[in-house]
Parts: sequence; structure tokens; C-alpha cells
Amino acid sequence: MKYNRMELMICLASRLLEDNRTVVVGTGAPCAAAMLAQCLYAPNLMIFFEAGGIGPQLPSMPISVGDSRTFYRGLAAGSMPEIMENCQRGMADYAFLGGAQIDMYGNINSTMIGDDYEKPRVRFPGSGGACDLASYCWRVMVITVQDARRFTDRIDFVTSPGYLTGKGAREAAGLPPGAGPYKVITDLCVMGFDEQSRRMQVESIHPGIERERIIENTGFELLWSPALKGSEPPREEELRILREKVDPYSYIIGRS
Repeated sequence: MKYNRMELMICLASRLLEDNRTVVVGTGAPCAAAMLAQCLYAPNLMIFFEAGGIGPQLPSMPISVGDSRTFYRGLAAGSMPEIMENCQRGMADYAFLGGAQIDMYGNINSTMIGDDYEKPRVRFPGSGGACDLASYCWRVMVITVQDARRFTDRIDFVTSPGYLTGKGAREAAGLPPGAGPYKVITDLCVMGFDEQSRRMQVESIHPGIERERIIENTGFELLWSPALKGSEPPREEELRILREKVDPYSYIIGRS
């Protein structure tokens, strides 16, 4: 079956979510990935929404983290402080984040572009709860398109901490040991982080994508996994459920 890049990224992300785990999601592709995972791979995956929805049975794709559907038949109707407290307690296994820039250590900028904080070239919305999620959730994932402006060797502002300057830097800053960036899923490849250096490394390359294209669309030197492989394209059942049940009006998959 034919598929677009958004469908590919959502399907790949859904396979990474384990059963009997918890995940904090926003709207968009992360929510679609979690819903697809519940349908196929992780029926007992518990979804947290930043506005307070805990374990809802999502009837359809919500349009915001405060959408009434994020509370539908949920285990609890909590609050934003309750969600963040759960993360601080170590109860959030996965979280999805995004931003304007990301560097080789998984640090994310969603605050500004420029050298002057008071007068930036571009001002973005800022952290919201992203810094908290990046600091305390065990495994942080990013779904984004890949280009050299977004994947840069120096981000203009560290909104959400990744591995900061490398191995040991998070712990030295007082963040929980063992937590941090996990996977970056783009329209070109899937990347993880090297255990020794904590630098981003390519783990699988999508169908039809050449290594040179990934290099051209990255503003820093990537590492390459010794177990490098090809990404498995979306399966027929994944696409059927994604299109018919998860996102039947193509709010998300229609953006590609």
C-alpha cells in the first residue's frame, strides 16, 4: 500500500511503545502513534495528557491536550500539576516532544531563534510543560521532519534538556539518572543515542532514502549504528487502522 511520510513516522513510533507502560502525549502525531499502539501492540498502554487526562479511552483524535475527549472514560480527570508530579515521581515511561531546533545530544529549543533573548529574530511559544517532561520522563521521543536548520550543531536556546553536553552531564545537573532522549523519528530515518558519547546515531534508514541525503539534512556529524538497518515500511493493518479509526478525517496524516 502507498503511504506518506507522516504515516511512516507514526507507524514507526507506535512500534516503539511497550505494553503496560505510560506515555505523555500532546496532540498530533504523538497522539496518533499512541492510539495506533493501543490498537495493535500495546493494549494496556496508559496515556497521560498534559492538561490532566489520565488513561482515557479515546473515541477519536483530540484537537488539543484540553479537549474533552482526552478525559473520555478515563481513569481520572486530573490536572496539569498532577501530571507533572507523576513525571517527577518516575511514573511516566515515555514522552513525546518537539521543537524548532535539536542538537546532537537531543537538547531541544522551542523558545527563540537569534543571539539576543530580549530581541530574537523569531520568538516561539516556549516550554509549556516540555522542560519538565524532558527532565523527568524515562524515555523521550521526537517525531519531526529532518533538515539542517532544525538539526543544528548549536541550538540558540536550551528549552528542554537532552544529554546536555554528553554522558554524565544530565546527572551532574541534578536530573534523574537513566532518563533522557530515546529515539528521534524523522521522515528520513530513526535515530537513537550512543551509550558512550550520548550523541545522536542513525539506527535505521527509511525506504528510498540514501545515506547522503540524511547527512545533507543534518547540521552536525551523525554517528552510525554498527547494526544499521532499513526501516520497515507501514504494514497494511497499521495503515488501515490509522486511516479508518485513529485519524479518519486526516487531521494529522493529511499534513504530509
